[in-house]
Amino acid sequence: MKKYSVSEILIDNIRFPNIGLGAVDSLPIEVKGALPGQRLSIRLVKKGKINKGQVLEVLQPAPREIVPACPVFGLCGGCAFQHIPYDYEVELKTQMVKEIFADFSMDDKFLSTLPAITAYGYRNKMEYSFGDDGEGGNLTLGMRKKGSYYEAVDASGCLLCHGDFGKIQSATLAYFKGVGAHFFHRRKGVGSLRHLVIRHGVNTGELLVNLVTAGDGDYSDYTRLLLDLPLDGAIVGILNTINNSLADAVRPEEVKILHGRDYFNESFVNSDMRYKIPAFSFFQTNTGMTEALYAAIANCTGDLADKTVFDLYCGAGTIGLYLAKTAGAGRVVGVEIVEDAIISARENARLSGVDCDFIVGDVRKIVKELDGAPDVIILDPPREGVAPKAIPDILAFGAKKIVYVSCKPTSLAANLPAFLEGGYTVGKVQCVDMFPRTANVEVVMELCRT
Repeated sequence: MKKYSVSEILIDNIRFPNIGLGAVDSLPIEVKGALPGQRLSIRLVKKGKINKGQVLEVLQPAPREIVPACPVFGLCGGCAFQHIPYDYEVELKTQMVKEIFADFSMDDKFLSTLPAITAYGYRNKMEYSFGDDGEGGNLTLGMRKKGSYYEAVDASGCLLCHGDFGKIQSATLAYFKGVGAHFFHRRKGVGSLRHLVIRHGVNTGELLVNLVTAGDGDYSDYTRLLLDLPLDGAIVGILNTINNSLADAVRPEEVKILHGRDYFNESFVNSDMRYKIPAFSFFQTNTGMTEALYAAIANCTGDLADKTVFDLYCGAGTIGLYLAKTAGAGRVVGVEIVEDAIISARENARLSGVDCDFIVGDVRKIVKELDGAPDVIILDPPREGVAPKAIPDILAFGAKKIVYVSCKPTSLAANLPAFLEGGYTVGKVQCVDMFPRTANVEVVMELCRT
């Protein structure tokens, strides 16, 4: 095949996160978003060490393919698996994770994947992008269109979040269209509207709205509009985050409180845990599955009575507090680089009646300064995994057990050899589907010192 030539391909396998695999004339080709069993017409858009095909037409659907419930599925960049039954999605995710770790010969270590309680309406956070419709230049607000830097697909009817999100998103778009505002065009350097971030306390009903703009502005009328919306929940805070960087990300150079406060509260149904979550602090996206995830972590830690736990990358302290409160950990020390998150972690400890030590610092640097020897270390790093330079210092603690929690299993696989070489073996592995209908899945891995 020559580059840009068109061919038919049968997808016979899938690789994480959602890359279909097939071949044309013995040439292996990757097709993003393709399902096993699909016959496709593709254009070869990249040829070399890795060959990539772009879908032109689905000639034959996959055996278990269904009509997606969302009208913008395929255009929106948010979902990956709305066109298959949920049980099959869980099956594929389990298969893909096992394939990632195939070289480690640990298939027998995997427990049964924990499926989500519900595949829809679970997200407690949405980050919408302002853009245009790609035609008349009309302002839009939604999820980035696949393959586009500036177009946004209307996600007001998104099935993954509460209905209040769609009401706020639709009202926001209508307001800014009405006043003639423009989205921030990073290349041209014009416009001001960048993102709309909504966070939701599922069990408290509290909503936090964050309008992200380039430059300052008067948003008093917009604030009043939001407060007058008929919502099931209650807006407890409206923020304006100013971000003048060129990166297409929410970076808080300055944050103004337009109404209320800059945090929301959340609680758990099955345990007496209460959390204060600041606007920029990490909290699991799926509140309903968070307790299941934490229970899976506790299952890997084992008995924590009178034991010391280091919770690295602790965020607002939710995992460490859960282990201290429900699993009886003797001492918990949390480390997090975001100062506001640590302030909230300390407040969360007070709210939940738990005594923990929370320290502000970069894990890569501060592990050398931590006092005491942990019995168990919890690692819940960002998507890119643990910084390689930090691993030797983590190993030097000599903890009997490390529980690695990963929302990107390929990052965990990249880190794993260093832990194996450092004297650890793989115990239990638990996949937890925190992100139904998307390509992501959480993995909890128990590492035991030999």
